[in-house]
Amino acid sequence: MSGAQAKAAVISGCVGVIAEVSKEALEKRHEQGWVVDVCFNLDDVIARIRHARQHKITTSIGYHGNIVHLWERLVYELDSTGDLLVDLGTDQTSCHNPFLGGYYPVQLTYEESREMMHSDPVRFKNLVQESLCRQIAAINRLTEKDKGMYFFDYGNAFLLESSRAGADVLKEGSSNSLGPQFRYPSYVQHIMGDIFSLGFGPFRWVCTSAEASDLECSDDIAASVLEDIINKGVTEKVKLQYDDNIRWIKEAGRHNMVVGSQARILYSDQTGRIAIALAFNDAVRTGKLKGPVVISRDHHDVSGTDSPFRETSNIYDGSTFCADMSVQNAIGDSFRGATWVALHNGGGVGWGEVTNGGFGLVLDGTNDADERAKCVLSWDVCNGVARRCWSGNANAKETIQQAMNSDPKLKVTLPNEVNDPDLLDRVLNDL
Repeated sequence: MSGAQAKAAVISGCVGVIAEVSKEALEKRHEQGWVVDVCFNLDDVIARIRHARQHKITTSIGYHGNIVHLWERLVYELDSTGDLLVDLGTDQTSCHNPFLGGYYPVQLTYEESREMMHSDPVRFKNLVQESLCRQIAAINRLTEKDKGMYFFDYGNAFLLESSRAGADVLKEGSSNSLGPQFRYPSYVQHIMGDIFSLGFGPFRWVCTSAEASDLECSDDIAASVLEDIINKGVTEKVKLQYDDNIRWIKEAGRHNMVVGSQARILYSDQTGRIAIALAFNDAVRTGKLKGPVVISRDHHDVSGTDSPFRETSNIYDGSTFCADMSVQNAIGDSFRGATWVALHNGGGVGWGEVTNGGFGLVLDGTNDADERAKCVLSWDVCNGVARRCWSGNANAKETIQQAMNSDPKLKVTLPNEVNDPDLLDRVLNDL
């Protein structure tokens, strides 16, 4: 299990419940402080949910068990008491590899699954697909009414594999040349896509001094930089993103999220990333920070990843299956001053499903590092915003126009919108 969701629930003021079939993984996250409480039976889980909701207690609960049993118990509570105990739901099992440990069927224990996936893979596959159908049936029940649970796909092929298993997860008449359309929104396609198109994505940094005081100082610098940008004037859509991330960075330190390196991650756009990087470099130059800072980002970002079922799933111009953006991103970063770049495959959704381009840039307090940061970060964000603009995303068009206004050297061809949706069909029929 990831600890991020449990922490996000607490920081957001929620009651978060995360199911995990591996006792070892769950106890490790609990020991590390990523999850507040651990439960080993569903009666205890339900009691804790009810208590936390009634008393408005923010907490996270790790349930050692199968998520399908949890969904079905929540359905039982709804049907027997009328209480909908869950408002927001998703699934993070690794369904891009469902038959080799990415998904554990509800009919088997964790240990039985680990044995059967190798000893009897055909039967194991059948059980996985039966389990997916049960899981979708429970989710469908919880989302039935207008005030039902809001469920979204995390982009991990959960809905795709559920549809292949025969689960009731497709929209009526959804099948088309671009693939199946699901009844539930996808995390990236319908939620994060518009945020990426504003240029916002997971910017990250590592304090090479390995001093906790440097990380704390960098948090303060980042928050101050974003507040200054807001004060100078931004659009309402951009302000909402900054406000969320200022709250996050101010809360981050007290939630003890450092496991190894003194590192942080923060969603920001091009303007924010460049301003933060320059402020970090200045702090290194003046000795405010004890050592250099390495800046980078997650592959799950605006420009660095071509992934048709995740990061680029909201690109509707037919190019979503092309893998050129990540290559352009890595190569472009390389000669704009990145300390290193990486081009790799498989991150997040499985081999053959995604190509990633990444970079690292050392801020050592020199003037050269200032120029490198401005040049690299401008390309690293604008590359993806431009592509999203060309595919017709209104946020991306607005963002890239603002970027060109801020930088006269930046020239991006803007798309010509076609207002007649039937034009292409008529042209092709005339051929």
